[in-house]
This record gives sequence, structure tokens and C-alpha cells, in this order.
Amino acid sequence: MNRYFSLRDEVLHLLDEKSHGYYKRDAIAHMFQVETLCLLLAKERGLTVDEKGFYEKFKAHQELSRTASAGKFKGGLAGNSEIETKYHTATHLLNAALKEVVSKDCHQKGSNITSERMRFDFSLDHKLSDEEKKKVEDLVNKWIDEGLPVTKKEMSKEEAIKSGAECMFIEKYPDIVTVYSIGDVSHELCGGPHVKNTSELGHFKIIKEEACSAGVRRIKAILE
Repeated sequence: MNRYFSLRDEVLHLLDEKSHGYYKRDAIAHMFQVETLCLLLAKERGLTVDEKGFYEKFKAHQELSRTASAGKFKGGLAGNSEIETKYHTATHLLNAALKEVVSKDCHQKGSNITSERMRFDFSLDHKLSDEEKKKVEDLVNKWIDEGLPVTKKEMSKEEAIKSGAECMFIEKYPDIVTVYSIGDVSHELCGGPHVKNTSELGHFKIIKEEACSAGVRRIKAILE
């Protein structure tokens, strides 16, 4: 069994290398891929694995995943604290700023928010220049200083799309969705939560911009 788990570490290491560290090794959605590769490698190397036990465990994890996805999509939030709510709103401003400063083809590919920082993944085929990062930072802080109201409206998915709202990950949402608007600068389908006004956010600062995977960049930022 120890040799099997050594195989699992080997597979996870290879996946991390191939995806430039973006592979989410704890995500249930990827677990089947990892463990199936482990089973194949184990057989190839003459190891014995309890396949029945594995599939029983995986079925249980699938059920947990379905239960979790039945709830509200959390949009990358680890929790609902005040600072995490602020970071969530800041991701919407960052998304809008990237579209205005860099390219309208920048689209969110993922996010992760903790009480210490926000992480935002977006589609782009080049590294941001220092000038681009500065312009994005300045624009986000301009919108924060303007004290833009954050409003929400419930509507059907079809209405959300017709309204021009950013609708990434729409398949994760129920038939009736919530669209959050930040002044006239951002309109996104989102489960919340968000602040009431951008003036609550503080100062936005990009601390790192890096490659995430092919055609995807990652920004890590903080609110001061």
C-alpha cells in the first residue's frame, strides 16, 4: 500500500508539472483522473490494488460532490468574512479593469479568495507589462475612490445573458440567477456576497502576476 501512495505522489507531481502548478490536487472533480492513473501505473508495475475498495470510496466522494454542488456556487470564496466579501467585490473590479486596460477578450478562468489575499485567473496570451499592471491597479483604485454602488437583481439565465452581464461558469448556477452591478463598470452573474459600495474596499494592490497554464495568467492581489 505504501508503494501505491508513492505512485500517487508521482502522478500528482507529474500533473503539477504539466499544468504549471495549477492542478488542484484536492479537488474531487480531478480525483478520479488521479486515482485511475495510479491504478494503471500500479498494474503496469505489478502491484496489487484493491480496485473494489477504490471504486466504493470514489462513489462516496461523488455523492459528496453532488451534495456540495446543489448549494450556491461560492465563486472561489473560502468563507464569508468581511474581508473575504471585500476581496470578492474586488475581483469584479479587477475583471472589468483587465477588459478595459488589456483586452476585451480577458475572461475569468478561476478565483480563490482567503482572508489574506485574492487570486484571479484570466485568459491572456502574454505577460502583463509593468505599465499594464500599473494602469489596472490605478483603474481599480479609481473606481474604489469613486464610491460606486453595488446592486443586485435576480433574473433568469436567459435574461442575464441578454442583459450583457458577464456569465462565466453559468452552468454552475440555478435557473434563477443574481446579477451584481458595480456602477456602470461591472455587470456579472454571481452568487455573492458583496459590499454595498466600493468605498468600503480600501487600497487595491497587485503583488504578483504570473503564468497559470497555457493561455491563462494569474494575479494575486491584496487590499490595504
